[in-house]
Amino acid sequence: MKKLLYIIIAIVAIVGVLAILRPTKSHASGDKVLVAYFSATGNTRGVAERLAGATGADLFEIVPESLYTADDLDWRNDKSRSSVEMGDKNSRPAVASTVEDMAQYKIVFLGFPIWWGREPSVVDTFLSAYDFSGKTIIPFATSGSTPTTEQADENIRTIVPNADVLTGKRFPSDVSADELKTWAGEWL
Repeated sequence: MKKLLYIIIAIVAIVGVLAILRPTKSHASGDKVLVAYFSATGNTRGVAERLAGATGADLFEIVPESLYTADDLDWRNDKSRSSVEMGDKNSRPAVASTVEDMAQYKIVFLGFPIWWGREPSVVDTFLSAYDFSGKTIIPFATSGSTPTTEQADENIRTIVPNADVLTGKRFPSDVSADELKTWAGEWL
């Protein structure tokens, strides 16, 4: 009977240790994953939330220090804030929030609306704020007219040359969680 009690105690101890050592996120790659996104009107936010939910990734919103108004987003006005920022590749609008311990993430899904054929300048600010060396960045975007993320991919590679920036994908704002999970599954 004593021997059986020792065996049960040993099993409970082993199970307890294994539970403590088990990672909180369960990805096939074993890497911690972040979905970081900027969304001015909510379209990209919805895609990012579904992607994070479908993959178990952490979610981070890139929030500009000064939020964009409808007038700021008027692409037909050459003097609107977004037009001025996008006309200057060195524009780096301030960001109001930061990722706590970016070093813990190996894979970063980076979401944004496509503005003027590329990522918004506030995304460039986010990218410039961290060391992405050795990380994999997978862009995803929403757009009503631009079919690819090719120009954004090139810009991101220039900003974070030590990261592995993969070819991004544009999604409609109503993309399903299942489709996002299948797409992201290639890297997880």
